[in-house]
Amino acid sequence: MLSRKMIALFAIPVFFLFLNCGESARQATPGKRLFGKLQNGKEVYMYTLKNKNGMSAEITNYGAIVVSLFAPDKNGKMADVILGYDSLKSYERGGAYFGAIVGRYGNRIGKGKFTLEGKEYQLTINDGENHLHGGKIGFSKKLWTTDSFDEHSLKMTLDSPDGDQGYPGEVKLTVTYTLNDNNELEIHYSATTNKPTILNPTNHCYFNLTGNPENTILNQELMINADKYTPIDNEFITTGEIADVAGTPMDFRTPTPVGKRINDDFVQLKNGKGYDHNWVLRDYNGKVREAATVYDPSSGRELEVLTDQPGIQFYSGNFLNGMDVGKGGIHYQHRTGMCLETQHFPDSPNKKNFPSVELKPGQTFNSTTIYKFTTK
Repeated sequence: MLSRKMIALFAIPVFFLFLNCGESARQATPGKRLFGKLQNGKEVYMYTLKNKNGMSAEITNYGAIVVSLFAPDKNGKMADVILGYDSLKSYERGGAYFGAIVGRYGNRIGKGKFTLEGKEYQLTINDGENHLHGGKIGFSKKLWTTDSFDEHSLKMTLDSPDGDQGYPGEVKLTVTYTLNDNNELEIHYSATTNKPTILNPTNHCYFNLTGNPENTILNQELMINADKYTPIDNEFITTGEIADVAGTPMDFRTPTPVGKRINDDFVQLKNGKGYDHNWVLRDYNGKVREAATVYDPSSGRELEVLTDQPGIQFYSGNFLNGMDVGKGGIHYQHRTGMCLETQHFPDSPNKKNFPSVELKPGQTFNSTTIYKFTTK
């Protein structure tokens, strides 16, 4: 017969085993849990989506943020392929937009000014002298209302009042995340307004397909389905030109390692501190089609981006500098994550040759982006 002391010794590891099993089950099981409380005391929740292949996504109703996205490698091993934080507090104070829905206007508007139907509007300034990703308190810093949730889908709505960050009109935006059994995370946007306004929401996930954010993204092979891009000045504002990628480091028409030309002596790379540009996608007709692919040779993971938008912003994590302490206490270093933001072109309200971003009463803005994961 075992003594009480021996039973206690055996019980300790069994106890911790059950703790560990419970933690794994929490991460893997679809459901809703409290993520934390904002400084104003409001509760924020985390929702877990899962498909039959073992992929999962954790999404919070603060900023409609994708907190984690687990995808398989070539051996079937799951790993989180996006950057982010472990705590709500870090998201509340952070400024890198990890995983968030940004808006009303994703990307930059020069000097924060635009004219609509003869009236000039001044938006909040939060990026040098310019307006970025919806302003000081954009969609990424707001608590969304959860409309519906099940193991595959999460639907959230945000009401943005007239004058929010300087934008005209009340906008109601609904975002639906769906994780299907084809290993696709689909994001659908739907919005209406009661006054003429502008709208260009996007998702700001930072991807690292190695599954280890201590690795850079420089060896990952990128293809962008675009013959042209929109050059920027030294304040990251589009010049209005639509330039050819041919013969430049901006040419990703065939799969090319991100780091192959990122340090070339090219004015656009100097202006962007690397890649931080909008590409003009081929075959823009309002229908979903392939925009880009990323392949990581080490893990075998491949990400395909599909969208109905006219452009995609490729950002190579140039401003990550180790100051952001992410999941697991990892300091996110230079170029350890990349963004592929489907969108209309930056500063479109001030560039008449760019596709319009105006939304009028009676119209409904609808857009779909899909992040599809495969291996090879």
